[in-house]
Amino acid sequence: MADVRAIVMGLLAAASVPAATVTFNHDIAPIVYRNCSGCHRPGESAPFSLLSYDDVKRRAPLIAAVTKRRYMPPWLPEAGHGEFAEERRLTDAEIQAIQDWVKDGAPLGPGATPAPPKFKDEWQLGTPDLILRVSQPFPLPADGAEIFWNFILPVPITTTRWVKAIEVRPGDSKAFHHANVILDRARASRRQEVKPGAGFPGMDLNVEEETFDPDGHFLSWKPGSEPVVEPDGMAWRADPGMDLILNVHLRPTGKAEAISPMIGLYFTGRPQTKFPMLIQLEHDSTIDIPAGDRDFLVSDDIRLPLDVYVLAVYPHAHYLGKLMEGYATLPDGTRKWLIRIPDWDLNWQGVFRLKQPLLLPKGTVVSMRYHYDNSADNVRNPNSPPREVKGGNRATDEMGHLWLQVLPAAEGDHRAELQESLARQRLEKYPDDFTANYDLGERLLSKGDAAGAIPYFQAATKANPASAVAATELGIALFTSGKLEEAADEFKTALVLDAGYTDARFDLASVDAARGDWDNAVTEFRRVLAQRPDDSKTREHLGAALYLWADDFAKNGRPELALERYRASLEFRPPDAEVHTKMALMLARLGRFAEARTELETALKLKPDFAPAQRMLEDVRKRM
Repeated sequence: MADVRAIVMGLLAAASVPAATVTFNHDIAPIVYRNCSGCHRPGESAPFSLLSYDDVKRRAPLIAAVTKRRYMPPWLPEAGHGEFAEERRLTDAEIQAIQDWVKDGAPLGPGATPAPPKFKDEWQLGTPDLILRVSQPFPLPADGAEIFWNFILPVPITTTRWVKAIEVRPGDSKAFHHANVILDRARASRRQEVKPGAGFPGMDLNVEEETFDPDGHFLSWKPGSEPVVEPDGMAWRADPGMDLILNVHLRPTGKAEAISPMIGLYFTGRPQTKFPMLIQLEHDSTIDIPAGDRDFLVSDDIRLPLDVYVLAVYPHAHYLGKLMEGYATLPDGTRKWLIRIPDWDLNWQGVFRLKQPLLLPKGTVVSMRYHYDNSADNVRNPNSPPREVKGGNRATDEMGHLWLQVLPAAEGDHRAELQESLARQRLEKYPDDFTANYDLGERLLSKGDAAGAIPYFQAATKANPASAVAATELGIALFTSGKLEEAADEFKTALVLDAGYTDARFDLASVDAARGDWDNAVTEFRRVLAQRPDDSKTREHLGAALYLWADDFAKNGRPELALERYRASLEFRPPDAEVHTKMALMLARLGRFAEARTELETALKLKPDFAPAQRMLEDVRKRM
């Protein structure tokens, strides 16, 4: 009985002790500094700072409200549906601690106040190896609608470099919401500028490439994000002459601003040995959302042709997106979640990198199921009253994309195999799709099946008649198949579309050379060199064309012109005993034996045992 009484008295005593008070110093500062201060500090996009007790106390009721609704810190993925690095989700206990702290009057508490985190004012990874700056700032008006703008930044390198990390610096502007970096090796985006360096508008970009080189990395920036340093072997290639496109989302701040961001590149000496690839699920052609529709579904599925690891996911929709799901169904029927976002918000879109790579075996079906709300109850609906919305690239249109960064599990580069399978699956959905037809044509051409590539390039040029790149690739397939006249027509079409497209001009010159039209071939090769003076391939071909043209003149009894062309060819060819011997022959035919002897002596210095020069030199000496 005494024991029972002691237990009861102990419980009553414990109940009379007040619960420990939640304080800033002990409880709240670690939560705020870890989850909030990265964006809520000077120079970043958040509207106010949270680096001190006074900062946090001043905003305490607001912090309690937005964390309770899980609006802040911004983190879209639902727990239990994919595990991601850099997760910024508060625990239930942390949210309750903030509620209790605010309810108790936001006390500072005893003890020393924790020091706020220290942030680098400039580059988080240290000074970059190369800093790219925009040539013309973008004049953002003081107010108005959101703007998506594209800056073109040339990469001033003279040799191939390997990039292990990039860092985007928005400048001192709170208007800069997020950004993506796109590789443009063909400089195709320059055609969209009204004048060089001005940039151009656009929310979602597709960049044409001249050769098979699919995107393999998510290069992006958003407030509070840390630069991603690629693992060894996964650096991406930077080529001389390429551009980077900085696609930025801007929001007017109430004052006019000049937006002038920078990109920092960090190089490594280790070249790429692992070859990730970005693959896309989408079905934008089905997007036609009636006004008032609360649950419009967009779906897509792809089947993987080989084993891959998923490294990162990037879901994308515009303002009507609501519930967004991405998952994989393995061959045994098991479902693996890639991501689930129950309340999509375009403002906080971004790349979500997996904590650990997820292996998906060959035959896995990857699925996208996106739900859209076009009702008046959707607080993010930009239209009041709601109106019909269709798929498209404008901010007022809608999209439904699920991008995955995948790494083929087998050693080596298996991107071409993966791309061919995905292109064929896409053509089942979109028979007239430009990208799928172009990619499949490129794949077949690279495998040596030029004839098989022709119909796909023809479909690509029909889908996009303004593409100089597609017209050029069709010309190459025709040229390789021996259809010289048709090939020349395509190269000429490409040059009408883009007179400065030197690849098409080079190919046209090659067709002229193959037809024996040396005059036009030499003219076109020289025009290419005028734009690319250090292009060794063009110099080699120009030298060969001049040499063969000289041979034609020699066969037709025109030694003066032959001699002129042989001499011109030497400007673009390595020293060649045969060319000097042929020049000597032309000089001898013109009766200029002393000059002929000089050329023959030069030939024998280059190649002492060259018998034709030896014999001719004996004959020339007899004639002198």
